Amino acid sequence: MKETDVCILLGSNMGDREGVLQSAIAEIVKHCGTVSIQSSIYETEPWGFQGENDFLNQVIIIKTSLTPTELLHKLLEIEISLGRKRKNSSAYISRNIDLDILYYASMVVQTDVLSIPHPRLHLRRFTLVPLCELLPDFIHPVLQKSHSELLQTLDDSSPVKLFAKSFSI
Repeated sequence: MKETDVCILLGSNMGDREGVLQSAIAEIVKHCGTVSIQSSIYETEPWGFQGENDFLNQVIIIKTSLTPTELLHKLLEIEISLGRKRKNSSAYISRNIDLDILYYASMVVQTDVLSIPHPRLHLRRFTLVPLCELLPDFIHPVLQKSHSELLQTLDDSSPVKLFAKSFSI
């Protein structure tokens, strides 16, 4: 199968946040594909809930031959292997690792378990800032606006602070 560019958002606000992000990237390389590029790492407040710690967030772009559903299942397995405990609730909670598929090329996917592009991508500064670092002119396939345009019109004013440059892989 042909390799496809996929944007993935990584987030962690528990434990060794930086170490968990590095481990997640290593597992993604091992099981999903090669990392083409990675954003800087940003520190952000919890979004949608009161958490005890701030998040570290980073966007990576990988090349993968996995289908969107296969990739989702691999990412869920990686989350579990890194200690993620999912709750039977739709409420936002603290977590040691969160891996979200933001884009699968320009494909639009809507199933019971997967929505691509990520349905809240355009509402979150912690997602748009690293996306703008990597792909400022990429056009959201549903909203038909660039990341730069989405960031300029964003209502979310949460602080997004540069934490570190990207990891060496």
